[in-house]
Amino acid sequence: KEGEEGSLHLTEAAARFDQSLSGKLSELLKISGPALKKGKSRVFYGIHEDFPCVAIVGLGKNNAGVCGAENWDTSKENIRQAVSAGCRLLQDLEVKHVEVDACSDAQSAAEGAVLGLFQYDQLKAKKKTKVSAQLHGSADTALWEKGVLYAEGQNLARLLMEAPGNHITPTTFANIIEEKLAPHVERVTVKKRSQAWIEEQHMGAFLSVSKGSDEPPVFLELHYSGAPDSTQAPLLLVGKGITFDSGGISLKPSPSMDAMRADMGGAATVCASVVTAAALKLPINIIGLAPLCENMPSGKATKPGDVVTAKNGKTIQVDNTDAEGRLILADALCYGHIFNPAAIVNVATLTGAMDVALGSAATGVFTNSDWLWQQLHRASVVTGDRVWRMPLFKHYTTQVTDSQLADLNNIGKYSRSGGACTAAAFLREFVTAPHWAHLDIAGVMSNKDEIPYLRKGMSGRPTRTLVEFAAGLAHSDTLIGCNTLGVASQD
Repeated sequence: KEGEEGSLHLTEAAARFDQSLSGKLSELLKISGPALKKGKSRVFYGIHEDFPCVAIVGLGKNNAGVCGAENWDTSKENIRQAVSAGCRLLQDLEVKHVEVDACSDAQSAAEGAVLGLFQYDQLKAKKKTKVSAQLHGSADTALWEKGVLYAEGQNLARLLMEAPGNHITPTTFANIIEEKLAPHVERVTVKKRSQAWIEEQHMGAFLSVSKGSDEPPVFLELHYSGAPDSTQAPLLLVGKGITFDSGGISLKPSPSMDAMRADMGGAATVCASVVTAAALKLPINIIGLAPLCENMPSGKATKPGDVVTAKNGKTIQVDNTDAEGRLILADALCYGHIFNPAAIVNVATLTGAMDVALGSAATGVFTNSDWLWQQLHRASVVTGDRVWRMPLFKHYTTQVTDSQLADLNNIGKYSRSGGACTAAAFLREFVTAPHWAHLDIAGVMSNKDEIPYLRKGMSGRPTRTLVEFAAGLAHSDTLIGCNTLGVASQD
C-alpha cells in the first residue's frame, strides 16, 4: 500500500513473510525500481524455499474506503484488482498453485483471484494453465470461502453467456442449472416447464417470440427454500432468457450478432444467483423464473404489426420483433405475482439504449420502490458492481400505451428517444406489486478492459450484486415487513 508521501507499507501477511526472510523482501522492493503504484507488479524468484515465485502487487492508497463520488468501496476494488493481477501474472508463468494474501479483506481477495483466473477456453485445444488459489494463512477462512462462492456464481453466469448459441439452447441451459442445483436438492425444487404448459398459461407474448425457432421454449422455475419460516414471502428474481437473438423478422445487422449468444444474460445472472444463494445457505426464500427461447426468423415467426395477447389479457402490437425481451418478461412477471412475492427484481440485456446511456459503468435500475432501490444500491457499493437509478416517469408510459391496434406497442412512439425508459415503462404495465425493480444490463453484458479483474468477454454482471442484495434481505427483518405492505397494497 502507498502511504501519504508515497512510502511503501506491506500488508500484515506480507510483513510477516518479509520478517521470515529477515527483511529481504523489503530490500528487494527498494532496489528493484520506483515504488509500486496501484495494480503494478513485480515477481521475485528463489527468495523462499516454499515459494519459487513471489508476486508483489500495489494496492493503492493506504486510507481508501467507500467513495461517494464513485459509489463503491475503493479499498475492496483495489484488492480485487491487485489480487487478480498477481494471480494472472503467476498463471502466465504456468504456476499451478497460488497462495493469496488476504489483504485485510479475504472476501474481496478471493473474488479477485477467482474472477481474475477465469477464462472461457472450453472449446479450444490450447487452454490456459489451471490455477488453484487458496488463502495464505487460516485467520479469514470463512470470508475467503464466501468470496469464492460469490465469484464462482459470477463465473457460472460468464460460462453460460460466453458459450455459443448452438451449445446453450433453452433445453441445455435448463439442464445445466438443474445439474448445478443438484447438491442442494433438500432446499431447491427445479421445474422445467414445457411448451404445452406455456400454452396452458396463455403466455401469448412469450410464445410469439419462440415460435420462429425450431428449438422448443422452456420456462425454468427455481424454488429455493432457505428461510426458517417456510411461509415467509419469497424474493422473486426474473431473468430474460433469449439464448440467441437474431432479431427475428426485424433482423439485426450481421456485425456483432454473434454477441447475441449472451442475450440470456438476465437468466444467467438470476439462475447463478439462486445457485450461489443455495451454496451459501442464505436464510431466505427465493423464486427464480427464466423464460428461455430463441428469437429467430422463419415462416412461422411473428411479423411486424402482429398483435399478441399476454397472460394478463393485455394486447400488444409487435412493431419490432427485435424488442422481444420485454415480451417474454411480460408473461413471466404476470406469472410471478401468483407467489405474492415480497419484492420482484427482473434482469435483462434489454436495450442498446441502456448501453448508450451508461456504458459499462453501471447497471440501470428502474423501480417503483425507494426501499428496493436503497437495498440494491447498498449491495452494489459492497460488490463494486454498481447500479444507477433511472426514471419511470408517466411521460414514457404514454409512449407505449399509444398504440394503433392494441393496448400496448412493444416500441415507444418515438422509437429512438429514451429507449431504455420506454422499455421499462412497458414492463411496468405487467407489474402490480409495490416493490419491483427492472435491471437493464445491456451495457454491462461484456467487458473489454473496463473492469481490470475480468478478462475480455462476457462479464456475468451483476451476479455478485444480486447475491449481496439477497444476503442483505436475508439477514434483516425488512423483507417480512415489506411483504405485509405488499399484501395490503394488492388488496
